[in-house]
Amino acid sequence: MDWNLQTLSLLSIPLISALVGWSTNYLAVKMMFYPLTFVGFPPLLGWQGLIPAKRRQMAEIEVELVLGRLLSVEELANRIEPAALTEAIRHRLHQVVRKIVNEVMQESAPQLWASLPVQGKNLVYRRIEDDIPYVVSKMVEDFQHNVNEILDIKELVVEKLVNSPELINEIFLRSGEREFPFIVRSGLYFGFLFGLPTMALWYYFQAWWLLPLGGLLVGYFTNWIAITIIFEPKRPVRIFGFSVQGMFLKRQHEVSRVYADIIETKLINSKNITHMILHGSGSAHLLELIELHVNDAIERYVAIAQPYFALGVGSENYYKMKSMAVKRLFEDSDKYLFYAFDYANQALRVGDDLCARLRALCPEDFEGILRPAYQQDEWKLILTGAILGMAAGFAQIYLVMLG
Repeated sequence: MDWNLQTLSLLSIPLISALVGWSTNYLAVKMMFYPLTFVGFPPLLGWQGLIPAKRRQMAEIEVELVLGRLLSVEELANRIEPAALTEAIRHRLHQVVRKIVNEVMQESAPQLWASLPVQGKNLVYRRIEDDIPYVVSKMVEDFQHNVNEILDIKELVVEKLVNSPELINEIFLRSGEREFPFIVRSGLYFGFLFGLPTMALWYYFQAWWLLPLGGLLVGYFTNWIAITIIFEPKRPVRIFGFSVQGMFLKRQHEVSRVYADIIETKLINSKNITHMILHGSGSAHLLELIELHVNDAIERYVAIAQPYFALGVGSENYYKMKSMAVKRLFEDSDKYLFYAFDYANQALRVGDDLCARLRALCPEDFEGILRPAYQQDEWKLILTGAILGMAAGFAQIYLVMLG
């Protein structure tokens, strides 16, 4: 009976080692992503997932990779065609403009506007609507020439990722959807293999420190090996007739599609770009652009009636009218630009172009998608695995001695 218990205790060493390898790798993966916010007593006692904690740095890496090397803001802006954009928003813009004209005229020249017959008002509406394609075209051209002052893509990406840690997790989890489960599974395999020599040593040399040391080595090396073989070797290497390459890099074609789709649907799309243009740090430049073209348009509309129109309205109300028109057109821009989102997404082609250019990257550059943001903290995951493995080794001593 004692012999059977001793044998079972001995045989349990590689099994427990496999369990240690699996559990430490599982914990390592979880620690990369969770918790989303710091839990504990900052700055030292507690934990936040490595990826959420590094999301600002990761956002800057995304900007550098995507827009610094693969796509440019100017290139994206130049894909917008004024005529197609005008057609996309035409119906809704006409409605918005009519409402703005009514409100502005009622505020700045109520008597003049009230005395104007319906036919006269319709003539004003028609004149403005006929001029809209020209105004939009000129505004788009000016926007394209001044896009860097109006649109800060870095601000857009950083703001989105910093405010949404779950989004940065999604980028990593979906891009590495095969690699992270492999890390967990590999801990089981490597843990069992590392447990075999530990079992043999324990059979001949039953020192109290052997099992904690074995657990430490299992926790350390299973994490280190799993992380390493995901990214190494960077380029295919022939070993015993087989082509070997880092798992993530080997899936460059597939990962590029997944990654590009996330960037397009969650970050660099027409909705987010429009929001940043209207509410970001460059919105004042856009307001100036709108003011320039709206004022120019109003001058054209009333040119025939000048100076009679200005006399009827009054110079002070005339300038107030122009200021109100600019302000309202800017404030109501969400109402009509919403109808341009589908067209803009098709015109920008962020997903398809980014995917093609990611696939064309060399392996060393492609590695930069996932690894750099947390690479400097990988040692924390490996060290945590080693400590937990050592703790499991002490538990093993108790179980073996019990046998």
